Amino acid sequence: MSSVYIYVVDRDFGFAPNPFHGICTLATCKPRIRNSAGANDWIFGVGGARLKSAGKCIFAMKITQKVTFNEYWENPEFKNKKPVRNGSKKMLLGDNIYYYLEEERRWTQAFSHHSNADGTINEYNLNRDTQSKNVLISKHFYYFGIAAVVLPNDIMTNLGYKNGVGHRKYTIEEAQPLVTWLESAYSDKLNLVTADPFDFDKSEAHYSVQTNKILIQ
Repeated sequence: MSSVYIYVVDRDFGFAPNPFHGICTLATCKPRIRNSAGANDWIFGVGGARLKSAGKCIFAMKITQKVTFNEYWENPEFKNKKPVRNGSKKMLLGDNIYYYLEEERRWTQAFSHHSNADGTINEYNLNRDTQSKNVLISKHFYYFGIAAVVLPNDIMTNLGYKNGVGHRKYTIEEAQPLVTWLESAYSDKLNLVTADPFDFDKSEAHYSVQTNKILIQ
């Protein structure tokens, strides 16, 4: 039975999720969701106080594939998801950043939004991100960014959803009205980046989960 996960997007750089290059991916942050969610499950990211977008949908993705970090890194299909720190904003925010070296028993972390500003490993980000070894991939997604759309109040009320810490999980039967609304109202937005992420102007920044601060070098 499929499930629907809903959580508050605190920061929206275009990194987690990463909606670029025709595929939406969740490869960092949210380890609990990345551990438990699988193919055909839905994830909805809604706005909160920081983005001044409470009650709005920033993105929604139906998971079409679940892979490990190493599978993500090695698959040429996801080459464009690897960060290029002297590239465009989209390339700066690549989320294909982790690889586990079996013989050395250690993780590598690419120079990226989650590394330190000098390119060295941000151990806190690494340890948190790798609490799940999975990457969630969607070729069936809606990404609205700063053009986040208002969620139907009656549907969200019937779900009993309220913004809070962590995520809420529903069965597909419980959340079917939400999915049906999305696919009916925004069928023309399927697999598109409707608008830039809220924090896209800070695409060159490095973010520390531990301090909840960004550093631009």
